[in-house]
Amino acid sequence: MRTSLRQTVQREGQVNGTGETRLKVRESRRSFLSHGGLLTGPSAPMLPRVMSAYSNPVTAVLGPTNTGKTHLAIERMCGHSSGMIGFPLRLLAREVYDRVVAIKGKDSVALMTGEERIVPPDARWFLCTAESMPTDRDVSFVALDEAQLGADPERGHVFTDRLLRARGRAETMILGSETLKPMIKALVPDAEIVNRPRFSTLSYAGAKKLSRLPKRSAIVAFSAEEVYAVAEMIRRLRGGAAVVMGALSPRTRNAQVAMFQAGEVDYLVATDAIGMGLNMDVSHVAFASLSKFDGQRQRRLTVSEMAQIAGRAGRHQKDGTFGSLSEEGPGAFTPEEVYAIEEHRFPALDFLYWREGEPDLGSIDALIASLETRPAHPALRAAPPAVDLGVLKRLTEENWVRDRARSPAMAARLWAACGVPDFRKLGAEPHTRLVSRVFQHLSEGNGRIPAPWFASEVARLDDVTGDVETIAGRIAAIRTWAYIAHRSDWLADPAHWAARAGEVEERLSDALHTSLTQRFVDKRTTVLMRQIGKDAGALPVVIGEQGEVLVEDHPIGTLAGFSFTVAPNARAADKRLLLAAADKRLGAELARRAGELAGSGDDAFSIAVRPEPVEGRVAGEPRSPRAWTGSGRTEVVWRGYPVAHIAPGPSLAQPRVVLDRSVAALDPAVRKPVQARLDAWLTGQIARQLPVFVQLDAILRDPAAGAPLRAIAGTLLEAGGLLPRRAIGRQVEALDPPARKRLAKIGVTIGTLDLFAPGLLKPQAAGWRRMLMGLGDGPREGATVLPRGAPGGDLSHGFRPLGQQAVRVDLAERIARAAHDARLQQSKTGRAPFPLDPALATSIGLQPDTLARLMAQLGFRTARPDAEGRPQWLWQGLTPNAKPAAPRKDNAFAVLADMLNG
Repeated sequence: MRTSLRQTVQREGQVNGTGETRLKVRESRRSFLSHGGLLTGPSAPMLPRVMSAYSNPVTAVLGPTNTGKTHLAIERMCGHSSGMIGFPLRLLAREVYDRVVAIKGKDSVALMTGEERIVPPDARWFLCTAESMPTDRDVSFVALDEAQLGADPERGHVFTDRLLRARGRAETMILGSETLKPMIKALVPDAEIVNRPRFSTLSYAGAKKLSRLPKRSAIVAFSAEEVYAVAEMIRRLRGGAAVVMGALSPRTRNAQVAMFQAGEVDYLVATDAIGMGLNMDVSHVAFASLSKFDGQRQRRLTVSEMAQIAGRAGRHQKDGTFGSLSEEGPGAFTPEEVYAIEEHRFPALDFLYWREGEPDLGSIDALIASLETRPAHPALRAAPPAVDLGVLKRLTEENWVRDRARSPAMAARLWAACGVPDFRKLGAEPHTRLVSRVFQHLSEGNGRIPAPWFASEVARLDDVTGDVETIAGRIAAIRTWAYIAHRSDWLADPAHWAARAGEVEERLSDALHTSLTQRFVDKRTTVLMRQIGKDAGALPVVIGEQGEVLVEDHPIGTLAGFSFTVAPNARAADKRLLLAAADKRLGAELARRAGELAGSGDDAFSIAVRPEPVEGRVAGEPRSPRAWTGSGRTEVVWRGYPVAHIAPGPSLAQPRVVLDRSVAALDPAVRKPVQARLDAWLTGQIARQLPVFVQLDAILRDPAAGAPLRAIAGTLLEAGGLLPRRAIGRQVEALDPPARKRLAKIGVTIGTLDLFAPGLLKPQAAGWRRMLMGLGDGPREGATVLPRGAPGGDLSHGFRPLGQQAVRVDLAERIARAAHDARLQQSKTGRAPFPLDPALATSIGLQPDTLARLMAQLGFRTARPDAEGRPQWLWQGLTPNAKPAAPRKDNAFAVLADMLNG
């Protein structure tokens, strides 16, 4: 008993969890011969000529996406002795070719597209694009995929022609959407129509922002610019995306899809090319927009087009979802569109585009007339002017073209040249010029394209440098030359040139894949995105000898001390992600380092001054006291890395240790021992290097020290242990002998001109003092006298400026004592002129003018030289400190004082 194809296709329903019947299809490999000829009935005379007169069954298998239609056709074809399937895309033809080769072997399977032809001598199964289907080949089985594209204004006439004319000797199958059903009934009335339901459920998931799209999502855009923009955003937000466009070569497309399928990236950005049967593991389809330019105008997608694309989500038994990136506006789905897509209810097609498939080649005018013939059948509509026809009309305006295309053979050659696709999309004029030159060569001499010209054009494109757009443009151009090379009678050695064009396309494809990956895939970020949120110990972190941090062999940055620095080649948008990853993964290592710091000895620490651009103070800190005015920040360094900086405290004897931001971010339990260790280290260093600071601070806090001494201690400490005497002259005069003795005991000298601690002028203590106070560059080590304006030549560094020189304050005091000793030796009263031993001044390096200025400040003036001509000096006394003005008696404070005094 004969079994119909309908019975085979619809056999064995299975019930899902909701009670809806799903069909689990088991495709039979039998040949079915249940129906007769192609055209019967009263409408037959109005239809175009058919390819074959064979009596065979024609079956239209209709349904939404993910119904297994293409898989069924492949199974049916492989069950026949020969077969051919026409596909809408070169990429899809190549994908199915690889599948059939795995079944039948490479020597028996052919691939025929405009730019690629693999036709073994004994080929019996042919996988083609619709345009490249050889209509004169006798095969047992023929199928046309996505036949509803007959309604496409640009390519529809090709699909309609194949629907009407392409027939297999034993079986013909038409695959398409249910919207095609009225057209099948009208144009192929004897065809058996079989409807197939979708294997899985497709549901609307609402609008989602790019940052919230689920993994295994495909984002669909409708121009290369939009695809690149979306891919760039995905790279920034989620680590990267694969890119698929119809213009990509199969090699590039396969490499990009392989990344997605292997899980190297979780997102795919594509044009609507994925809607034409390209099968990938996609769970969700998001529309970047719902409008596209169709070659004539920008328009909104039809519901059928939306469904074709959305149906890529959820393959076989796995449910899928779709949505948009916009919640409202033209980029959002309407409730009616959502309902139609979920329920697979779309407006039926009421016409298909048609153009004569076998035009009259008797003459140019006959050719054009036949191509412009309008169909008589009401279900057919004349196709809009196509590129090839437009080029033909432009060329026939040239007299030389008409002269050369007088014969049917040359008219056929001209029409074939006009069929060169406009892969470059540069516009009508550039494409027409190219076709014109091609036909010029084909119509003169030996009728072949000159090899030097072809070779030079291919060599010009053999360049893998440039950005994504540049390389993609070269691939589009090389496709044109690959198409030309596959015309068997256009070149003297077509096989050689086809191979040459293929090699260039492969190189460009590899370069494009690399460029796409570099531009739109950050593997380092992808790895991190995949691991973020999981157990922190699940991903191994490797820290190299130089502090480089690697996650699964991907460098993410450098760990210097406690500070993680993002890899310099990371883009600005990725830095936050990498910092977050480092914070999550490096916790254990940072805690270990913190423990080592807390247990380190004093020799592991040092201080250094780092210049700061903002007035020598840390952003966010209060302005420092008068003495804390330097040009850099004093940092505490551990093992060569800054871990903290020293900030003003209550006094210079009690500065604060402020942890570096990277250390301050540690957990409190880890951070507190670090803070305590650094505080202890700094306290010890102040006591060791600057003991006078500690002693002055102790006096300041000692209530028994007396007001004058405490005042002097506080002022002197604030000035860093060096202070002009006149600044606190009244307090110095008020000191009693015990107080003076106490200052001397801690190392403070009450000099004639300055109060200072000689120990602070020693190199190591002076360096600490400068760094602690932020004074910047100091005097050279061991200097006694400095030229005017030299670094450190002022009182804050312990040098008193005197004319063109600055003298160290302890040496100025030595000269003062020598002068007083000399005057007292000269006379008991000390009022007589006296000479000063010049050796002391000379040993210090004082110039005569500097010495005169110093002596004047010390209270001496010049006198007449002695009998030997030596300079003499006369004591006249120091200028007394100015007495403070008496308080006013006519204000509230005076009244309050009277009340307090009784």
